[in-house]
Amino acid sequence: METVNFTSMAQGTRAEYELLDRYETEFTDSLAHRILEQLERLDDSISGYKVSRLEHCLQSATRAHRAGEPEEVVVAALVHDIGDMVAPFSHSELAAAVLRPFVSEKIYWIVKHHGLFQMYYFAHHLGGDRNARDRYRDHQWYDDAIRFCEFYDQNCFDPDYDSEPLAFFAPMVERLFRRENIHDFETDVRYGDRAVA
Repeated sequence: METVNFTSMAQGTRAEYELLDRYETEFTDSLAHRILEQLERLDDSISGYKVSRLEHCLQSATRAHRAGEPEEVVVAALVHDIGDMVAPFSHSELAAAVLRPFVSEKIYWIVKHHGLFQMYYFAHHLGGDRNARDRYRDHQWYDDAIRFCEFYDQNCFDPDYDSEPLAFFAPMVERLFRRENIHDFETDVRYGDRAVA
């Protein structure tokens, strides 16, 4: 594989950055595949529940799909806990960051805050504040986050629920995580008018 010559980014040439951009494009074109692989790894995650974290995510996405939610909501439900393996203390923010370039600000916000909103169901049992979500009571998407957690998160630990398999959602993941769907400030700054080319 061809590599750049520089050892400090300030030394890089246009040709070197164009080379790296080609490699990055190839790499990012397989993002959906890597997300699906990461979801499969959730089958061996947090213990103690009646279902694996993968099954929890499948139930979440299945419920959203069967309720007729838009595809971005279904995929967001599928990946909302993808951060559990590597960011157990900030998994909501990690999942939201993965989704951000591809989904609406509303869906990004809901996923980013779902961990806090989910605490409504258990924090009081551990001496915490179940109403911590109320700090966002005046936010335009407060009720939407409550709804997401009520219908697509807290109730998705049922070993008898007939969730769809991961393969069912793969085409949705592939459609959402495509370069032409990117709408992100960092990408706009980096590429300007050719951001989705």
